[in-house]
Amino acid sequence: MKGSAIFALLAATAAAAPFPGAAEEPTKTQPLERRATTVCGQWDSVQTGGYTVYNNLWGRDSGTGSQCLTVNGMSNGLLSWSTTWSWSGGPYSVKSYSNAVASAPAARLSAVSSIPTKWQWGYSGSNLIANVAYDLFTSSNCGTTPQYEIMVWLGALGGAGPISSTGSPIATVNVGGTSWRLYKGAHSGMTVFSFVAAGGNIMNYSGDLNGFVKYLTSSQGMPASQCLYSAGGGTEPFTGSNAKFTTTGYSLSISAGGSGGGGGGGGGGGACAARFAQCGGQGWTGPTCCTEGTCTRTNEWYSQCS
Repeated sequence: MKGSAIFALLAATAAAAPFPGAAEEPTKTQPLERRATTVCGQWDSVQTGGYTVYNNLWGRDSGTGSQCLTVNGMSNGLLSWSTTWSWSGGPYSVKSYSNAVASAPAARLSAVSSIPTKWQWGYSGSNLIANVAYDLFTSSNCGTTPQYEIMVWLGALGGAGPISSTGSPIATVNVGGTSWRLYKGAHSGMTVFSFVAAGGNIMNYSGDLNGFVKYLTSSQGMPASQCLYSAGGGTEPFTGSNAKFTTTGYSLSISAGGSGGGGGGGGGGGACAARFAQCGGQGWTGPTCCTEGTCTRTNEWYSQCS
């Protein structure tokens, strides 16, 4: 994989904190109707078919540009959406993470039996530097302050590289019949594991993400007592112009036994938060459970019941 060490160290994820003032913008979460829904705001999102699809321009202040998200809806159990963007400046900084997060209760890793997923995607544009990756977050208490992040890179365009403390893989492993280079690093207080497809971009993927989890708990010291509370997939752009990321089919679900944590965990503030209310984030002292839906992480500073 190409890319300088500094590029790898600065390949931030959706877990990274937004720039000052970002959280002051209103957040729109719109239920999807039959027609396609397009949103362009920094924290806008669209709900459909058990997923929340986020525009999530968390790093936009590191460059200049714009991005919009169009969600087409569900067909034959698969989600379809596209993201258009143009970004310049800040070549080593991620500008956004347009992604689809599955609605599922939090669960201990030891109780997770499978995380089946399918993903067909494509990319077009000029001078693209971006990735296409799954992103899973875990914590010890099923809350929304992550301790571990697991990324599975299906695509690395233009030399994009993962977070790494050394710039080199710590192992090459076979998961689901595919070879992956494993990188390890730290970011925002988390341990970050990134599996990057060794054979190049995988644009039509079908597999079980639990294979990556099981490898980490058995071979890399990740505690099986950790609680998986967020799982999704999307794209992180650095720079490029007239880009269009298209997902023609996407599905992700989590199967677990009865030992998982609740939807977002218990927390301060007594009663659980109402739907669409804040339920977590760094410095948050209010409730971290939801009366309806699941506490879904937008970024390090903000989580919402959805």
